[in-house]
Amino acid sequence: MNTQSNAASELPEAAQTGASVMTATRPFYWSLRRELWENRWIYLAPLGAAAVFLFGFLISTVHLPARMRGLSSLDPMRYHEAIATPYDIMAGLMMAACIIVTVFYCADALYSERRDRSILFWKSLPISDRTTVLAKASIPFIVLPLLACTIAIVSQFIMLLVSSAVLLGSGQSVAQLWTSLSFGRMSWLMIYHIWTAHTLWPAPVYCWLFLVSAWAPRAPFLWAVLPPFAIAGLEKIVFHTWYFGRLVASRFIGNTSVIATDAPHIFPTDPMTHITPGMFLSSPGLWIGLLISAAFLAAAVRLRRYREPV
Repeated sequence: MNTQSNAASELPEAAQTGASVMTATRPFYWSLRRELWENRWIYLAPLGAAAVFLFGFLISTVHLPARMRGLSSLDPMRYHEAIATPYDIMAGLMMAACIIVTVFYCADALYSERRDRSILFWKSLPISDRTTVLAKASIPFIVLPLLACTIAIVSQFIMLLVSSAVLLGSGQSVAQLWTSLSFGRMSWLMIYHIWTAHTLWPAPVYCWLFLVSAWAPRAPFLWAVLPPFAIAGLEKIVFHTWYFGRLVASRFIGNTSVIATDAPHIFPTDPMTHITPGMFLSSPGLWIGLLISAAFLAAAVRLRRYREPV
C-alpha cells in the first residue's frame, strides 16, 4: 500500500516537471519557428542554388559515357579527381551559400526587428530577450549548417544515382565510379568541414554581426565592416603589420591548420584529407573565440532590451 501511495504521489510531480520543461522550451521553439517564417530566404537560397546546379549537371550527363571512357586510362588518383570534381563543386557551393546567408542574416537579424517596429509587439509577449537572441543565434550555428549538409548530401546522392543510371544505360559498369568516389567518407568530411571551418571557428565574426545588428542606427553591415578595416589600416600605418587583418581573415575563412592536415591543393572533401578533430577541439584559439562569441551575444541581449525602434 505504501509503494502504491508513493507511486501515486510521484506521478503528479513527474507531470509537473514535464509541464515546466515544456513551458521553458516552448518560447524558444516558437521564436525559432518565427525566424524561419519571416526569413524564408534562409532555406530558399541554398535550395535554389542546388536546384540550378543539379539542372546543369543533368544536362552534362549527356556526355558522361564518352567522358568515362576517356578517363579509364588514367591512374586511380587522377581518375578520382576527375570524377569528384562536380561533387566538390556542389559541396563548395553549399559552403559558400552557408557563409553568405549566415553573414547577411546575422547582420540584419536584430536590426530588422527595430526597423519594422515589430519589436513593440514582440516585446509585449512573455519571451525574454535572451530567448529571442538565442533563437536567432540558432540559425547560423544549428539550422544553416544542418541545412547545407543535408542539401549537399542529397544533391550529391542524386548526382550519383543519375550518373549510375546513365552509365548502365550505355552498357558501362558503375562499380569503379562508386568505389573511386567514396561517397560515405566524402559526406562525412563535408559535414566535419562545415561544422568546424564555417560554424564554430568563425563564431566570433557571426556574433560580432549580431552585436552590431542590435546597436546600429542604420546600415548595420557597414557599421560591422568599417571598424575592422579601420583598425587594420591604422595598424598598417603605425606598425607596418597586418596582424589584426590576418586574424579576422583567418576567423572568417577558417584556420585549416587546426581543422585538418593535408596538402594545400586538396579539397576538404577529398578522401585523402586527414582530419584532426582532437587538435581542433584542444586549440586555445577555438575556446577563446567561443568565449568572445558568448560575450558578444550577451551584449546583444542587453542592447536589445534597451534599444528603441529605428
